[in-house]
Amino acid sequence: MELEARHVVAVFKAFGDENRIRVLQMLCSGEKCACKLLEELNVTQPTLSHHMKILCDSGVVVGRKEGKWMYYSISEAGADYAKTCIDALTNVSPDATETELCHVG
Repeated sequence: MELEARHVVAVFKAFGDENRIRVLQMLCSGEKCACKLLEELNVTQPTLSHHMKILCDSGVVVGRKEGKWMYYSISEAGADYAKTCIDALTNVSPDATETELCHVG
């Protein structure tokens, strides 16, 4: 699977903040209302919206509106893609044997 750099960056950006990690940990137990996330994180609504946009843009989280509230959950497809990114970027080729030396000038 060919990974597009901008999509990989979006996934790692989503994982690159303590509050977003806390949101993901909360969502591991199932869908949560934004009001519950606000209460648990103790952040302002605009701050939560900022973090949720980054998580949703990465594809790892999906949101749905019900009445005046947003509900968020982990996307199975997004989670699988994130795992694929990590595997692809940390998988050492079995053919890798020697370090190539750089020769300058």
